Amino acid sequence: MAVMYAFDIETTDKTELYRDLAAALDSLTADEPDAIANMANVSALIWQYLPDLNWAGFYRNLNDELVLGPFQGKAACIRIPFGKGVCGAAATTRETQLVEDVHAFPGHIACDAASRSELVVPIVVQGALIGVLDLDSPNPARFDAGDAAGCEALMRILGPRLVG
Repeated sequence: MAVMYAFDIETTDKTELYRDLAAALDSLTADEPDAIANMANVSALIWQYLPDLNWAGFYRNLNDELVLGPFQGKAACIRIPFGKGVCGAAATTRETQLVEDVHAFPGHIACDAASRSELVVPIVVQGALIGVLDLDSPNPARFDAGDAAGCEALMRILGPRLVG
């Protein structure tokens, strides 16, 4: 029998929002061994509860190249080389990239011309880069340190559930 998920996440407090998202993510992915299913549900969860996004999803590390994974939003770039754009920078440095104005980011890859700010969190498990979480917004400076910390916490929960 299929399980239906209904999460009650209604808060304007960012710390509480990410705490609730972490609990929901944990519930969604705890017993599911399939990485693609987990990424799909998490991208939908983030899309539903984080305001002012125009893209939320994953790029997977396949043979040292980022390849499009599950996402919510407009069709996206399929392959991103390490070192290219915001996602490639996160993959190369393994550091979260918080970009207030993507047009000022050298080498930004514009999959959606409406995007103005971006947050990319690398997913690293036992020293290995699994992929990145990529969030885009049509609003300049949409993301802040609270969003970065919240999404990093989410990826610490999800990361181990993406590897067999």
